[in-house]
Amino acid sequence: MDIYSTCILISIVIYLCVGSYAGRKVKHLEDYFVVGRNAPTLLIVGTLVASVLSTNVFLGETGFSYASQGGAYILWPAIWVSGYIYGAIFFGRFLRRSEALTVAEFFGHRFNSKSVQAAAGVTIVLALGGYLLAVTQGSALILSQLTPLTYGQSLFVSWLCYTIFTLSAGSRGVVITDTIMFLLFTIMSFVALYYILDVHGGWLTSLTELVNLENKPELMTWHGVVGTNTEWETPVDYFIWAIIIGVAWSLVSAVSPWQSSRYLMAKSEHVVIRSACIAAIVVAVSNLALFAAATVVNLSKDDIFPHEETMIWAAMNMMPSIVGAMLLAGIMAAALSSATTFLSLVGFSVSNDIFPHKQRDDKSGLRFSRLMMLIVGLVTLLLSFFFPPNLFWLVYYVGTVFASSWGPVAFMSIWSKTITARGAFWGIVSGFAGNVILRLFDSIGWIELPSYLNPIIIGGLLSYIVIVLVSHFDKVSNTEHSRRLALHKTPDKERCKKQAKRTQWAAIAVIVFGISLSVLQLTYYVYPYQSATGTLATGELINWFSIETFLALCWAGIFVPFGIITYKIIGRSYAK
Repeated sequence: MDIYSTCILISIVIYLCVGSYAGRKVKHLEDYFVVGRNAPTLLIVGTLVASVLSTNVFLGETGFSYASQGGAYILWPAIWVSGYIYGAIFFGRFLRRSEALTVAEFFGHRFNSKSVQAAAGVTIVLALGGYLLAVTQGSALILSQLTPLTYGQSLFVSWLCYTIFTLSAGSRGVVITDTIMFLLFTIMSFVALYYILDVHGGWLTSLTELVNLENKPELMTWHGVVGTNTEWETPVDYFIWAIIIGVAWSLVSAVSPWQSSRYLMAKSEHVVIRSACIAAIVVAVSNLALFAAATVVNLSKDDIFPHEETMIWAAMNMMPSIVGAMLLAGIMAAALSSATTFLSLVGFSVSNDIFPHKQRDDKSGLRFSRLMMLIVGLVTLLLSFFFPPNLFWLVYYVGTVFASSWGPVAFMSIWSKTITARGAFWGIVSGFAGNVILRLFDSIGWIELPSYLNPIIIGGLLSYIVIVLVSHFDKVSNTEHSRRLALHKTPDKERCKKQAKRTQWAAIAVIVFGISLSVLQLTYYVYPYQSATGTLATGELINWFSIETFLALCWAGIFVPFGIITYKIIGRSYAK
């Protein structure tokens, strides 16, 4: 074995050992589902970041950045990570307060309806099943590239590893390994960026050369490569798409089960808010490092295909062997950590929300949950052999389903006095169907939707309209009313001035982050880009009326207001 496969093998062995250790600590259902609700900030940050930075980011999105959207992916403000912040403030902390085992169970209890719980559970199975398929195929691609295993053999090996782990350890093992893996691949992302930039004389030199790259002349523009035979005909189409996707994924990071369910494990509501703020910063910075690294690879080789192999090629050709091996181990770690998250969530929904087992005790409940998880895993393995891998678009399709089907219901479950159980049920169903059916028709060519009529928007609007109409002709029951009011009563144990001050520092960090990123973007992207393209007038430092300048300033424009709002809400809710 070479150093690359050896490093990956060692990381898998460590991964399985941690799973075995954590599995021995699981004694009851709360341990298995939500880690006994005792996870500190570091573990919640680790599992939030690890569950979103999967193979789609390391392979799919870095490949997209390398192929055509380098400037766009580096420059565009991370609108979607703002969802962590407002999601925690306006939904996540209330979810933690409910003490449910799953997010679908929260909906079921809030609306006093098993139908609502089942509907939410079905969307989890269908959508996260697709996400699980994507990360399974992503991990298999890595193994087949770096070991003597064929793609089919790699599918089975990666599936076996994460399935054994998840069956044994449940959420307790997931959060521990997520945190270990989060630290590994976050560090290696910046190490990889350093070595890739070093090959080409640093960032400023690389940016100038990328602007003048003959084979990809639009690579570093704010909109990337657009036109005939691309996904976007014009820069305006890309602008609209980027806004829609940013908002949609912000809703995903706010309420989707693989993100918001992490808050159910948190030690307190303070941990929820701190973790969300820190995760938003870490995810945004990690993405920027990865996209910049992948884009600069063009200067060494601009015809890598398939594009998903960009970072694999860079690890094996642009870094010292041990560094490249550690980076690949980090990518594999990201794949396995995401797979365990998705398998556990789908398994939990099947056993707790769709086919709830009337267990006589925790032991029988654990046995039933593990059986359901095994069945889900086997179905995923079979489908992996039949569906061709397409990481970026598969994740894009299935991930945004939750923006349409869960977004309106999640926030209205906390803040609306008029939403009813029937409204919530049909809101979930119509939002899911509106998104998926339109996406399917668009994909097979039956319809052609303009960028401003994205199925995500149509599905979300349909969900909201259905909720309002159905609830208007229905009546909120006394139970629904009292349960919503109960969610707005801050527990006495959460009220602590000392803890509130500590949590407010996370909000301050968000403000500082937003301002800092705008300054860095203006200094290290906008000015050198405009200089290289010759768009600056004599003596002019920056063209303040350009789109790239506007986008750079948006980092502060987005994160400073969110930080201020979060700071004030923490003081009002917890410092009294």
